[in-house]
Parts: sequence; C-alpha cells; structure tokens
Amino acid sequence: MPFVIKKRHPRHAVVAMSHRSRSDSPGRLRSHPVQSPSSRFDAILSVGSQPYLDPIPGHEQADFENLEDVDDVEDVEDMGAFNPHHVATAYQAAALPFYLTEFPKIRDFLQTNTSEEQDKTVLEVLPWMTGLTEEGRKGVPFEDGVPSLLRAEHIAFLHKWLGRLPPGAVSADASRPWFLYWCLLGLSILGEDISPYTERVISTLTPMQNSSGGFGAGSGHLSHCAASYAAILALVMVGGDEALSLVNRKSMWTWLGWLKQPDGGFALSVDGEEDVRGAYCAMVIITLLGLPLELPPDSPARKNDDDTFLTGLPEYLSRCQSYEGGISSSPGTEAHGGYAFCALATLCLMGSPHEILPRYLNLPLLINWLSARQYGPEGGFSGRTNKLVDGCYSWWVGGCWPLIEAALNGVQKMSFAGLGTLTGSLHNREAVLRYLLSCCQEPTGGLRDKPSKHPDAYHSGYVLAGLSSIQHTYYFSDTNYVLWWDGVTDPASDLGPKNESSEAMEKAPLALPLPAAFCWAGFKGEMKAGGQGQQTKQIFHERDRVAMVHPVFVLPWGKPESAGVWYSRKAGF
Repeated sequence: MPFVIKKRHPRHAVVAMSHRSRSDSPGRLRSHPVQSPSSRFDAILSVGSQPYLDPIPGHEQADFENLEDVDDVEDVEDMGAFNPHHVATAYQAAALPFYLTEFPKIRDFLQTNTSEEQDKTVLEVLPWMTGLTEEGRKGVPFEDGVPSLLRAEHIAFLHKWLGRLPPGAVSADASRPWFLYWCLLGLSILGEDISPYTERVISTLTPMQNSSGGFGAGSGHLSHCAASYAAILALVMVGGDEALSLVNRKSMWTWLGWLKQPDGGFALSVDGEEDVRGAYCAMVIITLLGLPLELPPDSPARKNDDDTFLTGLPEYLSRCQSYEGGISSSPGTEAHGGYAFCALATLCLMGSPHEILPRYLNLPLLINWLSARQYGPEGGFSGRTNKLVDGCYSWWVGGCWPLIEAALNGVQKMSFAGLGTLTGSLHNREAVLRYLLSCCQEPTGGLRDKPSKHPDAYHSGYVLAGLSSIQHTYYFSDTNYVLWWDGVTDPASDLGPKNESSEAMEKAPLALPLPAAFCWAGFKGEMKAGGQGQQTKQIFHERDRVAMVHPVFVLPWGKPESAGVWYSRKAGF
C-alpha cells in the first residue's frame, strides 16, 4: 500500500487550562494546589522551569547546570543525558534556530504514555539535530549546522535492496512491486542511472499481470490497485517501448471499472476495501496510461450512459474531510497525512488546483490541520494527531504543501518575463531539512523514520522524495508539457520544455483525458538559514541538492510527460 499506518497513541494537548487536580497517579503526576489559569500559564512560560513534570525515567541524574558553559563539544559526551530544557549552547546557536534546540515553552502538565513517548523522542532527536554527541556526528560531517547528504552510501543501500534479500525478507514478498518503485525512485532522486534495471523490472512484473486486468503483488496474486500503481510507476521510470507496452491497457480499463464504486470512490481490489488510496492509485493509472474516462459497460458503478470514472469522485473525497480538517481513509474515520496527500493529488489530476481544491475541500481547515503536523524541536512531520514524527511524512504531509500553495498562487503564465508573485512556503522547510539530514540518515547508508529505527526501502524512497520537495518550488502552469513536447527538449530542466516554436506544435494534437495533470512546473528553490530570511546564506550545499520529483505522480521529473506522450500516441487499446 502507498503508506504505512501505525498504532495510534493519544498524545496530550498542547495546553491544558482546566482546574482539575493532578493527583492520584503514582509515579506519573506530581500533586499541586489548584491554580488560576493565569498563574498556571505564567508557570508554563517560565524559561527552564517545568515544576510539575517528574524526571523522565533514566534521565534523573543528568548534569543540566553545567551544560550552558560547555565550550568543547567532546565534553558533553561525559555529562549523561541531554538536557530537555536546555537553550542552545554557543556551539549550537551559531547554526540552529532556537526552536530546534529545546522543548516547547508551552507544555501540558498532564503526563500520559503518549506524552512520555513524545518526550523520549525529543530527547532522542535533539543530540542528532545539534551534533552534541559522537553518535550524532558519526559519519555525518556537519557544515553550517546541517549534515551533508550521504549520497554514495544511500545509493549503495538502495542497490542492495534491489538485489537478493536475506531469508527474513520473505514476509515482504507481497511488496515486490513496491520495492522496485521505492528503490528506483530513490536512486533516480539521487541522480543514479536506473536503466540497467530495465530488463529485471520487466521480467519481475510480467508474471504479476493478470489476464483479467491489473497487477498482483506477486505471481499468482489477485490484482490490487496499490500493487498495480507501484508496478506501473516502476515501468514508467525505466521507460522504453518494451516496458511501457507490457501493460495490457484494455484489461486494465475493464478491471478498474470493477473497482469504481457507486458512491464515487474506488476499492483497492474486487470486493475489497474502499478508501482514498484506491482513488489516488486508480486515477494515477488512468492518467498515465491515457485510459478512456467513460466506465466500461459492465462496471457495477455504471448507472447512466454518461457515467465516468470521475462521476461522484470529488464529492466522495470531500466527504472524507474530517472535523479536524484533515483527510481520512473514508467518510467518518480518522484523518491521516497519507490520505490527505492522496485526496489532494487526486483532485489535482482532475483539474487546476486553484479551482478544484477550494471547491471540494475546506482549505483553511486543512491548512490548520497540516500545520499542526510539524513539530518542534524535531522539525519533522507526524502523520496523525497525537503521533510521533516520522521521516516518511516529509512526503505524505510535506508533499501536500506544494499542491495547496499552487491553489493559492493560481495559474502561472509561462513567459520570459518570469512568473507572477508566488506565495511563500506555508511550512518550515529549514526545520524539515535539518530533521531529514540530521536524524533520518543511517551513517552506513539508507534512510529511516528516526535515529532509533532501522533504514528500509520504504523510508529511503519517501524521505528522499520529501527532501526533493523542500529543495524545489512548484507551480501550476498555463502550459501542458505533453502537448508541448518536441522529443528533443529535456523535460527534466527546471521549467520543462521551453521551445515555443517547437515542431511539436505542428504535430497532430495528442488526446489527454486529464490534461491538468501535465501542467506542473518547478525550479530549484533556495533555503536561507533562520527560515525567515534573517540570514542570506543557504543552509545546504548544492552538492547535496537532489533531483526534482513530480508533486502529483511522485515520479522523477519528466517521466510522467514522457509516458503521457507514449501512451497518447497509441491508437485505441
């Protein structure tokens, strides 16, 4: 499936202003007299003071008093635990914003299992963010406060995951299309040539395609929309006639018709679960393959002759927006960052973001919910309310922002005079960058959730996609790059094909069922230290910039357009 859903822990509220007593919880809460809201608020704001918080187990003996006077980073290693309420030392302050070096000033007095896990995560992350421990600096050279990208190590890790895996990986056999996609995506983002994998991708996926339509997660498996999505994206990445012609488009169209539901959504398999992932995966497949939008005659969702795959879909996605503002898997369930991206991207496949997103979603409420997913001092994103940060959400949540910002910016007219005024970033890119490069890189290669977790292909692919997203700026253009294709101009350049007098304009027009999907453009973005322009020096080196990823398809830049051209020029099925 496109993203992993993990167990939920009910995280504490940011500020609790009630007057109830904090007694009756041995070892968890410290009793105190009932206070007025104003006096309690003053206590919360006291710098370095957390009068009602018991020490976190295992950190009671930390030497907090002398940490402010440390001049040599090596001295910190003998001090025990990291001070959770410590404002940056001179060493740290030279590079890091203060909000990435200390616990939040406003905290709830109530301690729960979730709040303790959150505190432990902050204690785990801070030494990596600040480079105060030997472990935090091991193999990750700091420069301007930001570690370098371990490009060679990550490339080697991803190549290894595309090779023969150990016996323990047999449990992941049903994820083989996903392993291809995650690893090829990561390698492409890192600038690696993936063409040597073309034959292996074709030979691996060929037995997974079923005659009834779609791909299974393995040979002999029933077709599944998520597995089909991953398989097709892998084929599009390696490209070429043999890979692209592998897909039986007619049987795929028929099979997708059986997944379309009467309420407007899509199931992930025939008679299987229905959720927003199914809608996104199905619409990406339809768009890339250039499939007809009309429903097959035998589709169970077909009620009228004019019904299409789009019938009722925007309304279904609208019903998936929760009371919090986020997007849930289906109407009435919990909001999740992965579903938010799937819903936003699905709508952006169907129309221009400035028109379709505010028509079907409450954008202010969604922006509020997404903003709450970025935590300090970690800098990264969580996937749900009361969850911990995880590197993969740098894409699932971080990838929502370019789509929303494009909706606010409107259509940008391509001209040599430049673009119109673009909305500034709605999230803190610097904080995300620091979390990804400081905490999500395994020194020996691969990317991970957080320092205590092991790297894997899933996190490597999406952490790199998230890194790409924050290093680039995207917008919705008035130019369709499939229709403007000339076969020579490189679509991977910053703004896509640029030759307005191209011979492509004289060719027969290409039929695109959803043309808005191919109107995205982007360019290399800058990221200044401090996050708000207080300084002028970019906080990462150009050598650590990665390749651009399409903000809707999650494919290397230019790959959707090349596939769109190839499939659009095929007559019928």
